[in-house]
Amino acid sequence: MRSLRPGLLAAAVGSLLLLSACGDDAEPAAEGTGAAEAADDADEPLVVYSGRDEELVGPLLEQFEDASGRTVDVRYAGTTELAAQLLEEGEQTPADVFLSQDAGALGALASAGRLATLPEEVTSAVAPEYSSRDGSWVALTGRARVVAYDSQTYTEADVPGDVQALADPRWRGQVAIAPTNASFQSFVTALRVSEGEEAARAWLEGLVANEAQIHSGNGAILEAVNTGAAGLGLINHYYWAGHESDPAQLRVQLKFGDPGSVSALVNTSGVGVLAEAGGSEAALELVDFLLSEQAQTYFAEETAEYPLVDGVTGPQGVPALADLGAPDLDLSQLESLEDTVGLLTEVGLL
Repeated sequence: MRSLRPGLLAAAVGSLLLLSACGDDAEPAAEGTGAAEAADDADEPLVVYSGRDEELVGPLLEQFEDASGRTVDVRYAGTTELAAQLLEEGEQTPADVFLSQDAGALGALASAGRLATLPEEVTSAVAPEYSSRDGSWVALTGRARVVAYDSQTYTEADVPGDVQALADPRWRGQVAIAPTNASFQSFVTALRVSEGEEAARAWLEGLVANEAQIHSGNGAILEAVNTGAAGLGLINHYYWAGHESDPAQLRVQLKFGDPGSVSALVNTSGVGVLAEAGGSEAALELVDFLLSEQAQTYFAEETAEYPLVDGVTGPQGVPALADLGAPDLDLSQLESLEDTVGLLTEVGLL
């Protein structure tokens, strides 16, 4: 599997602020041109922009190459960076398929008309509460937001099931967050959508007042809590469940959010086909593969994410997806990431 040179990408914050403005400029591709025609040519690679890390999805894309006989060229970068780049490139993008870390970026591309409508037999493989409502993208895995806690300092009962309580002065200096991370930004977006702008602002200002620890991502937060450098941390469940050591024996343990609340958010990774590649057999073949039992089992066993296709067993050591009590929230509404970035900037977290 070859990799494209990533080139110079805009910083995540600047990219997000471009999402709305750039999206209005997209126009339909001329008939018979664009990525779709190239992707259907067996001699041409299928070009994938991946906001998922290479170590997570690279082996799976290699499995697709082996099974299909096709060549896949992948450009790896942050989800928000790639979403902004796709909007800037418009119909001239070389990309056929976009793999996203979260629903918000896919929603932004769909709103800008940059994604093709997927066949109903594809989108129906996943329950509608975890995917797009208009067929513009399909979810691949579930990723629960959780509070990681230092079990040598706190019991599970000590840790609030409502993450908004982490703004309480009791937790001063103890909470680790990653404001530049797409998952954290998507959670803040969900809070804005479900509880309102003022509630989201108050929570973020509370974290700032509490001198929340700032980290680069979920992995760094997990390590900080596991070493006792932080008491609590906001992460995705699979960083713990997929740990190379037995997670049950780690110092860091997980608290899942109160069922039905935004604290129990289950965001999704997902995939969309670019508008110009809407007729590409190769692109749809990849989407089908990612929803296959083989790929869904890979996600459950290798990345510890929740598979979203019926009949595939979920990851070990965490509650079943059906027991999490995810809030009733249309994940496509998480597209307003640029507003979230503006809010994070205003409160001093970016």
